[in-house]
Amino acid sequence: MNKKFAERLKDLRIEKGLSQSELARRTGISSTAIVLWESGQRSPTLDSAMVIAEFFGVSIDYLAGLEN
Repeated sequence: MNKKFAERLKDLRIEKGLSQSELARRTGISSTAIVLWESGQRSPTLDSAMVIAEFFGVSIDYLAGLEN
């Protein structure tokens, strides 16, 4: 999930006009985690992926690159 999740997370964040730190503040996820996810160095837990999906109004399948 790393590469596609990283790309989609960054695209969604930029589309909403949010910095990484603002996304972290609004979701309760650490900014370090968001940096690592966007760089593809780490993958989110299922719980964190669910928080991100809900925040952006997309499915986890979309974030993982399984659907468009």
